[in-house]
Amino acid sequence: MASTAGGCKHSRSASAIVAGAASGYHLLKIDGYSRIKGLPTGEALKSCAFTVGGYRWRIHCYPNGSKSDYSDFISLFLHLDDGQVTKQVKAQYLFRFLDELDDKPPPSLTSEQGADVVFEAGGETFAAHRCVLAARSPVFSAELFGSMKESDAAGVVRIDDMEAQVFKALLRFVYTDSLPETEEEEQDTMAQHLLVAADRYAMERLKLICEDMLCKYIDVGTVTTILTLAEQHHCEGLKKACFDFLSSAVNLKAVASGDGIEDLSKSCPSLMKELIAMLGNFVP
Repeated sequence: MASTAGGCKHSRSASAIVAGAASGYHLLKIDGYSRIKGLPTGEALKSCAFTVGGYRWRIHCYPNGSKSDYSDFISLFLHLDDGQVTKQVKAQYLFRFLDELDDKPPPSLTSEQGADVVFEAGGETFAAHRCVLAARSPVFSAELFGSMKESDAAGVVRIDDMEAQVFKALLRFVYTDSLPETEEEEQDTMAQHLLVAADRYAMERLKLICEDMLCKYIDVGTVTTILTLAEQHHCEGLKKACFDFLSSAVNLKAVASGDGIEDLSKSCPSLMKELIAMLGNFVP
């Protein structure tokens, strides 16, 4: 995500809206920084406008400080650039410098270089970088920087109810936007666990990827389990795929002859009305 100060070229930004909250990140690149160091104190460079949560924002950068007291420093501010706002807007933000002059690679999960937070999940520990996690997940942002901030006396954030391999896969996606290789017979189980994790951390892209993966594993033996998962985690696309499968009289009869319907009635009674209505369509 980049914008070039001055000419406003190559501007890109990203945001995600989840449960009434929004998160996003914006990379500001200043070309020819050495030349703009001559700007007087109090004079700002402005980024191109970017949108997060339905509002327009800009970053104001003062290379020699916003006022004389800060003339030996760089000042950075986030500005709401929207004249149509009719109510108060609350925002939390974090600035971070990426020093490309040292040819340093992006933070790596495997090297743990520069890691500033440790997680424990399933008896294993994982070192990570707060800023990377916060940029990818509003829940991580709140847990690591905001009102939900949590860790034990040793500074370790404990992840309950999640296996180590699932949390490791979640972190891999955070850093690389990809998932690890998984044995064929374990892919559907991993996709189910990752969908739960993605919903927990409001990672919508990962959640959609898991939904798409699980659609391929819908059959007579799995449909009620996947349908329950879809209902519990508000996956409308996955839920529709399950009902499309059950819309076949042959499939529905095969599922009804097993334990799946009984298990579904116990774990997710709200779905039974929809299933009963579907069964009614096949009554002569």
